[in-house]
Amino acid sequence: MMNMRQVIIALALVLAGGVMAPSLAYADDCGSAEQCVRNGVNQVSSTGASMTVGDIIKIVVGILLFVLGAVCVVMIVIGGIKYATSQGDQTAVQNAKNTILYSIVGIVVALLAYAAVNFVLTSFASNNSAG
Repeated sequence: MMNMRQVIIALALVLAGGVMAPSLAYADDCGSAEQCVRNGVNQVSSTGASMTVGDIIKIVVGILLFVLGAVCVVMIVIGGIKYATSQGDQTAVQNAKNTILYSIVGIVVALLAYAAVNFVLTSFASNNSAG
């Protein structure tokens, strides 16, 4: 049977493969190919919109939430493996249950933090646009 270190390395490689997988990027539609050539590359790719501090915060919080969620899922799996391999040892069972419990608490806290950040950002965005 694989030891815990091998399981953790395998899970880390699977997660790293999912994080580093290529994603599609879509360019702005400039009409026909002739219009794209006439307008030039800068005019085609630029939408004229600039990012605000709120947009940057949303992106950073989204990335952190993804990473934290992935870590919590890995810890739940590790807790489940610990629980399954505890062989009736009460301290090992309690440690496995604590690992799973703290992972779930971590997910809940992360979701509450995400909701709080979005609430604050939308509140400031609505206040700034009104005034």
